[in-house]
Amino acid sequence: MRRTVTVHKTGKTTHEVIYLLTDLTPLQASPRRLLDLNRGHWSIENGLHDVRDVSFGEDRSRLRAGSAPQIMAALRNLAITLIHRSGSSQILATAKWEGTIE
Repeated sequence: MRRTVTVHKTGKTTHEVIYLLTDLTPLQASPRRLLDLNRGHWSIENGLHDVRDVSFGEDRSRLRAGSAPQIMAALRNLAITLIHRSGSSQILATAKWEGTIE
């Protein structure tokens, strides 16, 4: 699959060729279907995981063992839900204002 990626912060655009693995048959794996599946994956990533990564630094977390990573993800999800329910759409700014992150 060929894709064009633009980093909005820098304005830099790159063109990439990526390879996908699937268990779909060739008849099921039309270009449109593969594109939809790929976009669906990223909409999930961007919808919640990206918020946790950007606002709460989840990718920098050193928690790796036992239940700790899942517990922290659940707590971050709870914080995001509470911020949304408070009427704010600015997760990072609200979390900083409330003193939950530095």
